[in-house]
Amino acid sequence: MPNRLARETSPYLLQHQHNPVDWFAWSQEAIELARANQKPIFLSVGYSACHWCHVMEHESFEDVQIAAIMNAEFVCIKVDREERPDIDHIYMQAVQIMTGRGGWPMSVFLTPDLEPFYGGTYWPPRSRMGMPGFEQVLLAVAEAWKSRRPQALAQATELTTAVRDSEQVANSGGRLRGGLITEAATTLERAFDRVWGGFGRAPKFPHSMDLQVLLRAHLRGAGQDCVDMVARTLDLMARGGIYDHLGGGFARYSVDERWLIPHFEKMLYDNALLGAAYVETYQVTGNVEFARIAAETFDYVLRDLTDPQGAFHSTEDADSEGVEGKFYAWTPAQIREILGAARGDRFCQIYDVSEAGNFEHGTSVLHLPSTLAECAASSRRDLAQLVAELAEDRARLFAARGQRVRPAKDDKILASWNGLMIDTLARASTVLDDGQRFLTAARRAARFILAEMRRADGRLLHSWRLGRARFDAYLDDYAALIQSLVTLYEADFDEHWIDEAVALSDLLLARFADPQLGGFFFTADDHERLITRPVDLFDSSVPSGNALAATALTRLGKLTGRADYLDAARRTLERGLGVMERATTAAGQLLIALDLHVGPTAELVVVGPAESSAARDIVAAMRRRFGPRQVVACRLGVSTAGAAASGLPYRSRHLDPLFAGKTPPDGETALFVCQDFTCQAPTLGTSASLEALQRLG
Repeated sequence: MPNRLARETSPYLLQHQHNPVDWFAWSQEAIELARANQKPIFLSVGYSACHWCHVMEHESFEDVQIAAIMNAEFVCIKVDREERPDIDHIYMQAVQIMTGRGGWPMSVFLTPDLEPFYGGTYWPPRSRMGMPGFEQVLLAVAEAWKSRRPQALAQATELTTAVRDSEQVANSGGRLRGGLITEAATTLERAFDRVWGGFGRAPKFPHSMDLQVLLRAHLRGAGQDCVDMVARTLDLMARGGIYDHLGGGFARYSVDERWLIPHFEKMLYDNALLGAAYVETYQVTGNVEFARIAAETFDYVLRDLTDPQGAFHSTEDADSEGVEGKFYAWTPAQIREILGAARGDRFCQIYDVSEAGNFEHGTSVLHLPSTLAECAASSRRDLAQLVAELAEDRARLFAARGQRVRPAKDDKILASWNGLMIDTLARASTVLDDGQRFLTAARRAARFILAEMRRADGRLLHSWRLGRARFDAYLDDYAALIQSLVTLYEADFDEHWIDEAVALSDLLLARFADPQLGGFFFTADDHERLITRPVDLFDSSVPSGNALAATALTRLGKLTGRADYLDAARRTLERGLGVMERATTAAGQLLIALDLHVGPTAELVVVGPAESSAARDIVAAMRRRFGPRQVVACRLGVSTAGAAASGLPYRSRHLDPLFAGKTPPDGETALFVCQDFTCQAPTLGTSASLEALQRLG
C-alpha cells in the first residue's frame, strides 16, 4: 500500500510513495507526533533529478529491515528541496557546520523541537569503504537518543545557535563603489582555468553570474582579458559533453575539468542562466556561435521543458532505465547503423565516439575536441558543406535518440526558476534573430504564473503541479518574477508588466524586508515559524534572492522614480558588501546589481508618433548594444499637447514620472538620455539618436 506521500504533488516525494518507510511530508501532523511521543525526527531532503537520492532510496528506503528501524525509532519526514528551499537552506547549514560539506540526499536527525543534532548526506545501507552504513547510523542515533539524550539536546542547542548566527550577516562598514567589480575580475582571473576555461578544478560548474561579472568589469576598464576568459569558457562548454549536441541545452555540471563528462541532469535554472551569459557574450563579441548555442538552448526548453499551459518544468533526470547518462551516450556501431558507414565513421571521428569510449561501458558522450573549422581544414573539406552535413547527421541521431527511454522529468512549475527563464527569453527576444517566438513563450509563462500561482490577496505561490498551486512564495520567487516583468516591459513596452512588477515589489517590501539590517529575509513575516528565518545573500546554483531583489528594484526604481525601491536596493547591497569583498565567487549577482546601482546608469526614453519607423530603429539599436547599465522605456502616439491618441496601448501611471514633459514636435521621434530623471536635450530623428547611443559607449 502507498504511504502518505501518495497525497503529494512533488514528483520526488511521489517516487517514495511505495517505500516501506512510514514517511510524512513536512507537516504539523508529523511534528506533533514527534513531540507527543518524544521521538527524534529523521529528515531526508533531496530532489527528483538527484542521482544519489535515487541510489539511497533503492538501497535503504526500499530495504524492509532498514525501514523497520526507521519506523520504530523515528518520525520520518521526506522533503523536496525545490518545494521547500527554506527547510533545505536551514538544515544544509547545519550539515555543513557538522561535517564541513553538504549535498543531496541530505540526512538530518532533529529533536521534536526541530533542532538538528546529527546529520550527513549519503550513507550506504551497510558499512563499506570506510563509510558507516545507514543501518548502523540509525541504530547509533536511536541509542544515543535513549541513553544520552542530554548530550544530544546540548548538541542540538549548540548547532541551532550556530545556524542562527550564520544568518546574521551585517553591513561590513564599507561603501558601495564600482571598483568592487574590477577587483572581482582580478580575483576571478586568479581562479580561472587557462586551459579548459571556467573556474577551479573538477567537478566544474558553469558559474554563469561570474561570467557576466567579467563582461561588466570589461566595460569598467578591466581589459580585454575579461572578455577572452568568458569567450573561452563558453566556447569550450559548447564544444564539451556538458552541452547536448543533438537536442540543445546544458547539463548540471562536468565531473571533470574539461567539460567532457557531465552529471547528466538538466535543470531549468542552469539553462536560463547560461542562456543569458551566451546572449550577453554574443552582444559583446558578435560571435554568431554564441547566438546559435543560446537559441538551441532555448529551443530545448521550449520543446522539452514547457508545460501545455505555457510555464516551464523544473528538471530532467540524469538516469534512464536506472543508468546514469544512458539516454545520451553512444557507441560507434549505433551511429553507423543510423548514418551509414562513411558518414558514421566521420561523425565518430569528429565527435570523439570510439570503440573504447570516453564514458562508461564502452560508450561515448558527444563532444568536439577540435572546432569544425579545424576539422574541415585537416580533412581538406569545405567548411560550409561539412557544417551542413553534420547538422543533417545530428538531426537523424536526434530522431533516433527520441526512440530511447527518456529520463524522467520533474514537471512541477516553480515561480523563481520560471522568473529566471522568462527574464532570459525576453532579453534574448530583443537580441537574437527570430526572437519573437522567445518573447511569445516568455509572455505565456508570465501570464500563467500571474493567473494561476497567486492567492486571492495577490500574494505569490511557489509551486504548481497538476492544477494545484502550493506553498507561499519565497524571496527569490518575488525577486526573479519582478526582474522578468521589468525585462518583459523592455522587450514589448506593454505597461501592464510594470503594474504587476510594482504590485509584487510593494508586497516584497511589506512582507520580506529586514528593517534593522537591510535586505530581505528568505521567508515572509507570516511564514511558518522555523528554528531561524534565513537571509539569502550568497549565490549557489541560482542567484541569491537578495541579489536578485537588489537588481530588480534598482531597474524598477529607475523606471518609476520610486525612491523606496532604490533605497531598499541600496540597503541590500550595503548588507551584502562583506560577501562582495570576501567571497567573490558567491557574489556574482550582487556584483551585477552593484554595477547597475552605482552606475552611471542611463534612462533611455523614446517617444514619438504611433507606428514610428524611427522609433523601431532606435529601440533596435539600444537592444543590440551590450548595455547592462541602462533601462529602456518607449511610448508612441503622444502629441505635442501630451494627450495620447485614441486606441493606443494602456498607459501605466507608474511610468508617468519618467515620461513627464517628454513630448517631441508632432511627427518627430525623440530619444531622451537621462540619469536620475535629469535629461540631456532630446535628439530628434534616427541618425542623431543613433549617434547619441554611440556616445554612451
